[in-house]
Amino acid sequence: MADAGINQHPAENSQTSEPISNFHRHGAREEKLEARQQLEIEYLYLDFETQLPTPFRTSTSHLDGSPPPSCPNLKQFTSPFNWTNSRKTMITWLACAATFLAAYAPGSYNAAMDQLTSRWNVSQVVYTTGITVFTTSFALAPMVLAPFSEINGRRPVFLASGVLFTACLIASGGTNSFGGMIAARLFLGVGGSTFSTMVGGVISDIYHAEDRNAPMALFSGAALIGTGVGPLIGSVIAQHTTWRWIFYTHAIASGVVLAIMYLVLQETRGSILLSRKARALNAYYEQLEEAGYHGVLMPSEEPAEKQTVRRIRWKVKADEERESLAKMVRISCTRPFLLLVTEPVVFFFSLWISFSWAVLYLQFGSIPLVFQTSYGFDLQESGAVFTAMAAGALLATVLSIYQERIAMRFGKLSSTPEGRLYFACIESALLPVGLFWFGWTSFPSVPWIVPALAVGCATVGIFSIYLAVFNYLSDTYHRYASSALAAQSCCRNLLGGVFPLITKAMFRNLGTPAASSLLGGIGALLTLVPWVLVFYGTRIRARSKIASELLQQNHT
Repeated sequence: MADAGINQHPAENSQTSEPISNFHRHGAREEKLEARQQLEIEYLYLDFETQLPTPFRTSTSHLDGSPPPSCPNLKQFTSPFNWTNSRKTMITWLACAATFLAAYAPGSYNAAMDQLTSRWNVSQVVYTTGITVFTTSFALAPMVLAPFSEINGRRPVFLASGVLFTACLIASGGTNSFGGMIAARLFLGVGGSTFSTMVGGVISDIYHAEDRNAPMALFSGAALIGTGVGPLIGSVIAQHTTWRWIFYTHAIASGVVLAIMYLVLQETRGSILLSRKARALNAYYEQLEEAGYHGVLMPSEEPAEKQTVRRIRWKVKADEERESLAKMVRISCTRPFLLLVTEPVVFFFSLWISFSWAVLYLQFGSIPLVFQTSYGFDLQESGAVFTAMAAGALLATVLSIYQERIAMRFGKLSSTPEGRLYFACIESALLPVGLFWFGWTSFPSVPWIVPALAVGCATVGIFSIYLAVFNYLSDTYHRYASSALAAQSCCRNLLGGVFPLITKAMFRNLGTPAASSLLGGIGALLTLVPWVLVFYGTRIRARSKIASELLQQNHT
């Protein structure tokens, strides 16, 4: 019952252990047993590399002849980094399915607008606040809920979020009032936030940094594909049946994924698994002592007769370093905004991705408006245009998986965080290109496929920005990466929820060419962000108190 490697940390106040000797007389054996019973328990730190001891036995049979209790099954506590590739792949796809379902929610809701605005006698802007409410709770909830995954693990938070998410979808389909819909959307955002945003943590739990590009690309692709598929399928359902089935079908899919998750998803957070392993071993040692087997033999190269018998219990350093829940929530809610105002990299990356996310959500209103006005499309036909968004995200996912391998083969990537930005510098320009393209081709005289292709082009640009921000902040801030990523996530979801409220007014007042050109100009200006970091990123990080501190630690 030994793991590979050893990492021992004896307690400071431990007493000298008793040397082993052969027992020739029954009385001597009893004296030795009594001495072992009086040994003080030593608390040692446990990690995944620790070699485990074996129960001590005398050279003859035990005093009462009873065998020691069986050792617990420790395979369930294996480090997630050492899991098989098939197991990691299954968890990655399952987590991406959860991300897809969460991203599906805003666009599918928009497909029910025509039916519900007339049913509840509310304006389109008022109805669109359902998206804003969803994205607001989606942005803020993880800051409060994230610490629970550190204490309780990923799995219970995933399952609880899935239950809440599915229940709110059922409530959305069953409500008979706009107020009920808004309340359901509020809690739907809470469930969807951890159902989606925790996926990045799961990927970090099971993959080392050098292996995360492909799973992170799949995660990013799931988010953008889900955003495009939502209005695509939602419009078909709304065109052929009642609006309620938009939410019921979503709830059925969510329930299926939740059931699969309950059956196959295992805990991925290493510190939680290590704590459970320590508890299992400590319970085993207590059973050994109750059966009369006091003490264990620590792994050693010395002969058995020279080894010592020790009474030990295991503890985990992460449990000791973990703050109280109240303090963890306070840090989770304040540190992201502290980084946002003190770290230029976090600020400008958050601004960059927030704008791109706002453009993504803006298309929920701009695509139906333009294609119904210029080309006479009905609800289902304008919803089908979102196929371009899903296809663009799928194409970008495939490209991002292979482009890093190609670049590393030709030595174009360095070991610095800036090495991940080379492709983003080029591909992010597709966002403003797509916006200009869309604005100046959305005329009845131009085939509808031309502006539809512009949507796909812009989506590829958005994807590259999304993935570049995740990778760069993770590589730069390390243990503060979760706070840096929380800052950008909060900003992009808040801004993403605001833009749908002003989309139709902006496009109608400015006209499609001018409105798209305004957005394209802002996008082009923000495209300078990765270029600045490619050339000056090292110096910028050196001037950052947090990033430079982590950089120095990595070099020591």
